[in-house]
Amino acid sequence: MNWDWDYAVDIFPDILEAFFKYTLTVTILSSVIAAVVGLLFAVIRYIHVPVLSQVVTGFLEFVRSTPIPVQLFFLFYVLPDYGILVGATTVGVWCLGLHYACYYAEVYRAGIDAVPKGQWEACTALSIPRRYVWQHVILPQALRNVLPSLGNYVISMFKETPFLFVISVPEMVSVAQGIGARNFDYVEPLTIAGLIFLAASYPAAVALRRLEIRLGHA
Repeated sequence: MNWDWDYAVDIFPDILEAFFKYTLTVTILSSVIAAVVGLLFAVIRYIHVPVLSQVVTGFLEFVRSTPIPVQLFFLFYVLPDYGILVGATTVGVWCLGLHYACYYAEVYRAGIDAVPKGQWEACTALSIPRRYVWQHVILPQALRNVLPSLGNYVISMFKETPFLFVISVPEMVSVAQGIGARNFDYVEPLTIAGLIFLAASYPAAVALRRLEIRLGHA
């Protein structure tokens, strides 16, 4: 099996464009949704909001117990039957974002639990407003504790964007497969896609490792 450099150079721009336009964009937007919604879920569960806490818990268990392709299929192909029409890329962003928000919520919860109880007691003794306690005392410490774990989930989400092929989002791996099918040669396009994944994820993994050391987690 010979490597065709001319073929590789010719298809590289298309694969790289799909990476920036879809794979990377979806990862960034989904990560923002996961970070915000996951924190909201964690706080709701921690303070035991009546009814809402039980609803969130049920949602977390349901999402974590079902695979991403099934969730994508349901959101994109089933919801339109009920009048809910959303574009494929938007579905992909929200599906990945909400899926990982459920994992982020557990990470946040662990970070909140790691805050010393004495700090809660001190805030109560000083009659500090609850909102101020969360914003300026608890969450800054909790986030510092969990940043490396959240970063690992971002990398994991990045590597799961190929699941978007289920709803025909032209992300990088789908484009590489399409190029391979048209030319009856999959080696170069899939290798290029794999190398782009490596080039993007490995530096991020190294940076996270350094962050762990800097924060005293290793």
